[in-house]
Formats: sequence, structure tokens, C-alpha cells
Amino acid sequence: MLAVNIHEAKTHLSRLVEDAAHGKPFIIAKAGKPMVKVIPFSLVEPGSERRLGFMSGEISVPDDFDSMHGGAIIALFDGEEL
Repeated sequence: MLAVNIHEAKTHLSRLVEDAAHGKPFIIAKAGKPMVKVIPFSLVEPGSERRLGFMSGEISVPDDFDSMHGGAIIALFDGEEL
């Protein structure tokens, strides 16, 4: 991965950002010590993407889910104690 010092990054920022946006991340260093990593905004880090339906079959929803404890919920809204 390309590493550039701060002065070089300031001088060539437009080109570096354009390269990073096209999948070529780079590191900005100060006195040879890496400070930040510049990556494309749309790039998703491995392992952080969400998988839709990953718990399919693991959870069951009761048929009366929409009406469960309906009386108790209405009583709470009416200020009644249970």
C-alpha cells in the first residue's frame, strides 16, 4: 500500500484522493509514522457487511403476535396498574 508523507499528500491530494476513490487506498505518514489510512467511502470493510436473513429459521413469531397482551397494553395506556 502506498504511504506518503504529509507534505506530499498536501501537494498531490487531488490525485491521491482520485486514486483512492478508484480502489487504491493510501496511508499518510508523519515523520515516517503512519497516521491515517485513506480508503474509498463506498468500500465496506470485510466482516462488517450485514447479511439479510442470516437468522432465517432460528426465530419463530407466534401467530397472535399482533394481539399478544393487547389488554395489558391498553390498560397501561389508560393509566391503569396491572
